[in-house]
Amino acid sequence: MSTFLQSLIDPKKNFLARMHMNAVSTRLRRYGLRYDDLFDQYETMDIKEALNRLPREVVDARNQRLKRAMDLSMKHEYLPEDLQAVQTPFRGYLKEMLALVERERKEREALGALPLYQRTLP
Repeated sequence: MSTFLQSLIDPKKNFLARMHMNAVSTRLRRYGLRYDDLFDQYETMDIKEALNRLPREVVDARNQRLKRAMDLSMKHEYLPEDLQAVQTPFRGYLKEMLALVERERKEREALGALPLYQRTLP
């Protein structure tokens, strides 16, 4: 990506990107979510494989955050202010594993090997 485009989406350099990041952060804190929680495991098989490779405790914490967010949303409530203050919405846990899975998939495709998983409908 060109340096111009990178400067457009970098919150440290662009005021509008920083405003957007703050808005997303506020919305995620209200429900106690992290940005990586928004990845849908049914979107691609790479995300599903990356979630399968994560430690069980990390996946359980993700599921708990998602359940809490759905419960709060159904009740039309937010987390209490003291809990919102301790939330870390941009501390990632999935992107490194997702990058590794995508890199492995591309390597297998380049070598002409069979994929590790076949796409199945949920």
